[in-house]
Amino acid sequence: MAPTAEVASAVSAYAITQASNWWEDINRSIDWQDRIFHVLAALYGIVAAVALVQLVRIQLRVPEYGWTTQKVFHFLNFLVNGVRSLVFVFRRNVQRLHPEIIQHILLDMPSLAFFTTYALLVLFWAEIYYQARAVSTDGLRPSFYTINAVVYAIQIAMWFVLWWKPIPIVVILSKMFFAGVSLFAALGFLLYGGRLFLMLQRFPVESKGRRKKLQEVGYVTTICFSCFLVRCIMMCFNAFDQAANLDVLDHPILNFIYYLLVEILPSSLVLFILRKLPPKRGITQYHPIR
Repeated sequence: MAPTAEVASAVSAYAITQASNWWEDINRSIDWQDRIFHVLAALYGIVAAVALVQLVRIQLRVPEYGWTTQKVFHFLNFLVNGVRSLVFVFRRNVQRLHPEIIQHILLDMPSLAFFTTYALLVLFWAEIYYQARAVSTDGLRPSFYTINAVVYAIQIAMWFVLWWKPIPIVVILSKMFFAGVSLFAALGFLLYGGRLFLMLQRFPVESKGRRKKLQEVGYVTTICFSCFLVRCIMMCFNAFDQAANLDVLDHPILNFIYYLLVEILPSSLVLFILRKLPPKRGITQYHPIR
């Protein structure tokens, strides 16, 4: 029995070594790096195109309305995914840019815009929830603008510090800040998505529209909460573990898994779930950005 156990152990160790070698071979291969980054660029480009098409469809459907919440949400999705696509198309060139702060801005700014995009969805749900409960929503939009202004101001301040004097601790703080912002967004979806879901669940009238809205809120809340929570956890590892660094060329597989899970898949699913066009008349749930 002992020799058999030793053979099994040796086979397992060999398999682990081979898997590790496979991972390292791809990470070190310039061809594989470029392929993976170009695949990411193509996926982001597809999501950006879908968001743009949906934005145009909404505009053609309700041209009499200005920049509504729905239109801004799709425009920001187009912007975030479009910029990400361009960054990954020229990923190797981005890594050569100097001063290094330009690299940080190009890689981090879309993440800030992604937070703003989905915070807008939380704002929209919060307005619906409080309006349904006959509670004033006057303070929600100022709070939304203030939170975003504070987030951008702190990040820009960190970029200025890194530009003035690149300090490793500031890079760690910047990544932990992103982790905190992601956790904040996840909790926002859990709070207002959960509240709206429970409110719709208690709604006395059973109808197809109510069931669809209930499913929509439930799915989007789950997807967005999960994606921001995964981003938070991953950014914590990214801050302290060099093997989890996302801002380098020789971690293409990690980049692919990370961006697929926290941006591409969530954006694709949310755009699909929220694909319904607004009605032409009698709009009661269509809130313009004021």
